[in-house]
Amino acid sequence: MFDLLKTDESLTAIFETHESQVRSYCRNFNKLFTRANGCRLYDATGDVYLDFLSCAGALNYGHNPAGIKAAIIDYIAQDGIQGALDLHTEAKKEFIETFNRVILQPRKLRYKIQFTSPTGTSVVESAVKLARKVTQRKRIVAFTNAYHGMTGTALGLTGNADNRQAVMDTLVDRIPFDHYVSGLDSVDFLSLLWSDRSSGYELPAAVILETVQGEGGINVASAEWVRKLRRLTLEKGVLLIIDDIQAGCGRTGHFFSFERFDIQPDLVCLSKSLSGYGYPLSVLLMNPELDIWSPGEDNGTFRGNSLAMVAGRRALELYWQDDILSQQIGALNQQLQVGLRHLQHEFPDAINDVRGRGLMLGIAFYDAAQAAAITRECFNRHLILERCGNEDQVIKFFPPLTISAADLQKGLDIFADVVGQCLATCPIEISA
Repeated sequence: MFDLLKTDESLTAIFETHESQVRSYCRNFNKLFTRANGCRLYDATGDVYLDFLSCAGALNYGHNPAGIKAAIIDYIAQDGIQGALDLHTEAKKEFIETFNRVILQPRKLRYKIQFTSPTGTSVVESAVKLARKVTQRKRIVAFTNAYHGMTGTALGLTGNADNRQAVMDTLVDRIPFDHYVSGLDSVDFLSLLWSDRSSGYELPAAVILETVQGEGGINVASAEWVRKLRRLTLEKGVLLIIDDIQAGCGRTGHFFSFERFDIQPDLVCLSKSLSGYGYPLSVLLMNPELDIWSPGEDNGTFRGNSLAMVAGRRALELYWQDDILSQQIGALNQQLQVGLRHLQHEFPDAINDVRGRGLMLGIAFYDAAQAAAITRECFNRHLILERCGNEDQVIKFFPPLTISAADLQKGLDIFADVVGQCLATCPIEISA
């Protein structure tokens, strides 16, 4: 079936002619991929690629994990309900029961669950809409370098100038993220703005936060800063929304990225790896007293994605009934940190920082052109890596959480070899 698409040139011609210019990932990874398993992608010629992108964090357990795949196949074989709107279905009942038993109850969380429209930006829209309804206030506080989605309200919360458009929500106050400005405690600054009647800042409905900013450059909020922010929002009656779309579902080592801070947000946005198989599924977790929706006030045709619920329930059973996966992520984090920090020590004039948590790590270069050259050459060596940050100067490491130490090391070795080659052939001098 792929006879007409065996060369990169013909592949490009097909998509260039018939698909919108908006496509992006395929421009950096210009191959026709045909199948995938675990941390590996296979193209039409049979070449194998190590996937350290994991569908931008939507495949935390790798491609086609066997246990989840078996549950999906069994459900389809039994003519299980697919589209269900918000009807009561067995698939949804089992997902809710499992999520409560495996995730919420052990963490002493009492959240109610809302199934929103299925994308990450959808659940952010729902969270902000509910926060405004509850508080009867309109403004939202978001942070520098934040990314929350590509629709109107979510886009207004997103910091990147390349993404922002005239249709975005403008009722947003932008505040520096932790350590964004040296010597400035932005929570203290926010407290001052909210207390000074002449500051021009109104008390907002909510603050929305990624504890680890993904697209913004793998920026990590400190525990002290997050706890101080939570205390301030409680004091002022402002809701705290944690956007755990990319950093959640285990990516930072715990199921929720905020667990290590010993806080309970008012609202939590989950999506991406929630289904465990790449199927769209988003939920908004909310404190029960916030659930003041009228029936149908926030809805969407595909909020009843039963197949995603079947997959998500099985993922919870397989990976989160104990702490084995979290321990494995911790060990892999150490392995990856050691390798990346060795490169930073070897090339201090080129590499600015290594940062992140769990298997959400970034290596920041001073020069974005070098980072681009390195990721291009990594792809030539069959390693898939993405860039992020305000200038795309940070190379992201998002391997599956289930990757073996051997496969992680294989990717690290390719990356180290490419870094050495690229920095030797295109050195950049950094001024003091």
